[in-house]
Amino acid sequence: MKNSIQVKGLHKSYRELHVLKGVDFEVEKGSIFALLGSNGAGKTTIVKILSTLLKQDSGEATVNGFDVISKPDNVRQSISLTGQFAAVDDVLTGRENLVMIARLRHLDNPRQVAEDLLTRFGLIDAADRKSSTYSGGMRRRLDIAMSLVGNSALIFLDEPTTGLDPEARIEVWKIVKELADNGTTVFLTTQYLEEAEQLADRIAILHEGKIIVNGTLAELKKLFPPAKVEYIEKQPTLEDIFLSIIGKK
Repeated sequence: MKNSIQVKGLHKSYRELHVLKGVDFEVEKGSIFALLGSNGAGKTTIVKILSTLLKQDSGEATVNGFDVISKPDNVRQSISLTGQFAAVDDVLTGRENLVMIARLRHLDNPRQVAEDLLTRFGLIDAADRKSSTYSGGMRRRLDIAMSLVGNSALIFLDEPTTGLDPEARIEVWKIVKELADNGTTVFLTTQYLEEAEQLADRIAILHEGKIIVNGTLAELKKLFPPAKVEYIEKQPTLEDIFLSIIGKK
């Protein structure tokens, strides 16, 4: 199977509001696919349809080879979803959150699964603190770690860095890159152009209910006229300055 996601002719309306108007795209297995769009463009609606939380009005969608309408249970078993807001139980510790998810997925040795993920995501020192005491970046890392319990082939990240400070955002970017390097397909929605530029193998832009552009960053750049070449000293980006100040490479 070459593609993890195939979508054709997707339509969805909420009463008189026609949100999706014939959406078509494919996501290659093991890639990072970024879906861009303004607020209300329909990005979260697409994620909900692909994760079987919402039914389309018409059109077809398959995830990991399973039709989202006829085989929703198979779809759910093969994916993980991290929504816009962290789905973390504040009453539980970080460790307890992960153990709970591992048990719900009927995995062997849930405590070892939790330990491995806490270590991987740099949360081991805070493992036995209630997650209500975590910073925004720590909560998002825990949320993504919970999504990875069970090693799903495909993970949906719906605006995962919204509201995070620059350092926490860069931490999430590193995690996303590691996921793809390990063979996980990542479907990312974002409003941040820089985020898509940093992470995505392919970028699609959703506007007024349709995908208006879909391609690699290099392909998208070719859609614009070449810039005037001027020979000037290279200036550091804001990210270069930020990382230098906090002492990280």
